[in-house]
Formats: sequence, C-alpha cells, structure tokens
Amino acid sequence: MKTKISIIAAMSFAMIGFAQKNEIKDAEKALKDGDAAAAKTSIEAAMGSIAGADEKIQAQYYYTRGKVYADLAKKGDGSAFEPAANSFQKVLDIEEKSGKSKYTDETKQYIASLTADLVNSAVSDNEKKDFETAADKLYMSYKISPKDTSYLYYAASSAVNGGHYEKALKYYNELQEIGYDGSGVVYKATDVESGEVVTMDKVQRDLMIKCGSYKDPVDEKTPSKKAEIVKNTALIYTQLGQDDKALEAYKAARANDPEDVNLILNEANLYFKLGDKDKFKELMAEAIALAPDNPDLHYNVGVINMEQGNFEEARASYKKAIELNPGYTNAFLNLSTTYVNEGNTLIDEMNSLGNSRADIARYDELKTKKDELFTQGANIHGRGPKNKS
Repeated sequence: MKTKISIIAAMSFAMIGFAQKNEIKDAEKALKDGDAAAAKTSIEAAMGSIAGADEKIQAQYYYTRGKVYADLAKKGDGSAFEPAANSFQKVLDIEEKSGKSKYTDETKQYIASLTADLVNSAVSDNEKKDFETAADKLYMSYKISPKDTSYLYYAASSAVNGGHYEKALKYYNELQEIGYDGSGVVYKATDVESGEVVTMDKVQRDLMIKCGSYKDPVDEKTPSKKAEIVKNTALIYTQLGQDDKALEAYKAARANDPEDVNLILNEANLYFKLGDKDKFKELMAEAIALAPDNPDLHYNVGVINMEQGNFEEARASYKKAIELNPGYTNAFLNLSTTYVNEGNTLIDEMNSLGNSRADIARYDELKTKKDELFTQGANIHGRGPKNKS
C-alpha cells in the first residue's frame, strides 16, 4: 500500500513538472512571437507550483520570467523592471547554490541590458519631472549592479529634486556607508575636422588620437562628491527639523576633511539659522584663515558684526572685502551703513538728555559725533562703484 502511494506521489510530481515545462515553453514561444502579454500569462500560470520544482526547472522558469518582464519593460511597462530584476537574481542565486551555470552567463548579459534600460527610463522620468519614479529606478539599477555606485548617487539627487527628503536621506546615508567618493577622470579630445571638444572613454580617445582624427587629449579630473553628500545630508536633516543630526553630520565630515571651506561655511550657516551668531563668526574666521582672499567671507563676517553693533569690526571686514574686490557694491553700501547705524544709536541717548548745563554739553558732543558719522557714511557711499546705465 505504501509503495502504491509513493508511486502515485511520484507520478503527481512528474505531472506537475511536465505542466511547468509546458507553461515555460508556451511563454518562450509567445515571447519569440513578440507577444509579451501572452508570455506573461503563461509564465505566471506556473508561479503557484514553481517552489516545489527541482532546481533545474526553477532556474529555467526564472530565466524565462526575467526575459518576459524585461521585454515588457523595454516596451514601456515601468512596473515590469522590478519583477525582471528579481527573476534574474533568482537565477543567479539558484545556480550558484546548485553549482550549475546553464543560464548564468546569459542572465548576466540580460541584467546589464536591463540596467541600461532602467537608467534610460529614469532619465526620461527626470525629464518629465517624475523625480520619485526616477529615483526608484536608479536605486533599483544600483541594487542590480552594486559596482555602479553612481546610480545610487543619482537616485539621491532625483529624490532631492522631487522633495522626497526621507528617501534621499536613506540613499545619502547608504552612500556614506559604502564610502562613495564620486571623483574620477573625464577623457576629452578635440575633433580635428570640426574643432569640437568631445568626451570619450580612455581607450576610444587614445585610439582616435593615434588615428589622427582627434588631437589635444585632456584628462580632466572630476572632484569628490563627499562634501556635497554630507552637505545635502545635513540640509535634509535641517529640512526635517533634525538640526542636531545636521550638526553631527557636519562634525563627522569636518573630522575627515577639516580644511574643506564649503563644509565650514555650511556648518556656519546652520548655526546662523539656529541664531548662534557667535559660533557663526567663529566658523567664518576659520574659513577666512583657509581662504583669506575670498571677499564674500569677509563681507559675511561684516554683516554679523554690524547686526551685533560691533561697528569697528564690521568696518574692518567690509574694508577687507573692498580691498579684495573694489567693485563690491554691497560692501560699500554696508560700510556706509555702519556709520549711519552708529550715528542713529547716539540719537537715542541725545533724546534722553535733560536741560542741565551738563546735559546740554553732552548733547552738543553727541550731535557733533553723529554728524561726523553721517558725513563719513555719505562719503563712503559716494565712493562706491557707480551703476552703469
């Protein structure tokens, strides 16, 4: 009796396997005929029983399913990318586990093609301002091809452009975890015939130079994106009202790159937003020490000192900005304003004085000083760069 039951069970599994093979063959035939919809119907019909199939059939099933959904994706079905990617990954996992590689090489080729289609589709989504969909596709591209870390970077950028800050934050944190740098080299050369500068990969560029059709090769280094990633991470934390985490992000970044002026400026701006003007000035002083010839840095320190009523310090900063950039209109205007503002502070004291001889003497003293300050302000304003009509 037990033998009979075993025979029946074996026959049942054989029938299931036979049915699966037929459905897979039907899907392959429909795909070959260009009917991706029919192929999808056939391949999904086998989904319910595929878990019980042997590894050989499972690999064939997921390989075919991946091809079906990849074809649908290529024809414009954006929802087909993910099942295609998942199916192809299943093939690799199954064959790696079993030690067989019947479909592995072709699957890797399909994955490369699918990744390219995903990226192109994401570019189209970005152009249509569908930033979240673009971000999802670029992130999927990265998960399919983890060596292409730039896809993760562009996924974060798309999420930021769409205002999807929590998603962007997830991607930026992942970039930092994998140590993404983003720097590289762009290879350029000039077309001898047209004079146009063209960007190519290095092998192609060097070949064109040898052929004589291009000249003047240039290896242009692209800067690291680490500072930008940390800055955006901190800005997102700020956007989400998580200023403490933003400050932590800047602290960690500056520990790795203490002489990055942009990081210092962004941290300073965050302290400014938080109302800590003294810390802002402290950080700006650090930035000036690293970039003493930057007139904007001196100007910004002048603005804070002027707000705090430190008129002499403000003037020193504005004068330095003007020395570095004689056409700095705002520095001239603000330098003039320091004299006017200081003069205005004297008016309050003048108005508070009484009619005693001492008060009258003090009033005259303050008035003389005020008038001198106003005159100095007017003279500075008159020396500023003139607008051209």
